[in-house]
Amino acid sequence: MTAGALDNRRARAQDAVRALRGRVERLDDDAIDLILRDARSHYAWTDRPVSDALLRDLFEITIAGPTSMNTCPARFVFVTSEAGKDRLAKSLKAKNIDKMRAAPVTAIVAWDPQFWRRLDFLFPHEDRKPHFEGKAAHAETTAFRNSTLQGAYLMIAARALGLDVGAMSGFSNAIVDEEFFAENGWKSNFLVNLGYADESALFQKLPRFSFDDVCKIE
Repeated sequence: MTAGALDNRRARAQDAVRALRGRVERLDDDAIDLILRDARSHYAWTDRPVSDALLRDLFEITIAGPTSMNTCPARFVFVTSEAGKDRLAKSLKAKNIDKMRAAPVTAIVAWDPQFWRRLDFLFPHEDRKPHFEGKAAHAETTAFRNSTLQGAYLMIAARALGLDVGAMSGFSNAIVDEEFFAENGWKSNFLVNLGYADESALFQKLPRFSFDDVCKIE
């Protein structure tokens, strides 16, 4: 890309952000309640389906979230079929199997150890592959951290689209990796049930820390 073309793209990007801020300064309180403040983790589900088109919308929002050096190491498998759920059930602790089977979708949030090979596409203005090539520990730390971020973006984006969310960690990563990623070498991080919840299974919201409990301003 020539210097002039790069300057043009930068100018357009800056204009787009200014235009966005001109339209929306912040989310209103209802929107904040929906995605975080009054949102709940769900354990029971209705049989209302989640379309493939909605999953594609969900991904398009999720992938827009920031990652270090735009590495985008997360990989997602949306398990919806009975055959897929049978395979996933092998990895789950017994108390989580019914939760997974009842949800229309269970997303496997994973990460690609070889994410850095795509940096020529994701970070085209500078060669960042040498930061990771031959440095497996550094690549793994970067991939795990940023895929966790992307999993959180997925959860917030799902709520923004009207879906309910129930994240799960009670499973064997090794079994998931063997069942779903034996060929590509991806590594599972955590699971997220997606759908439309049956609120009758909810209990009271658990306590959260106050600002002064866990924060400092220095």
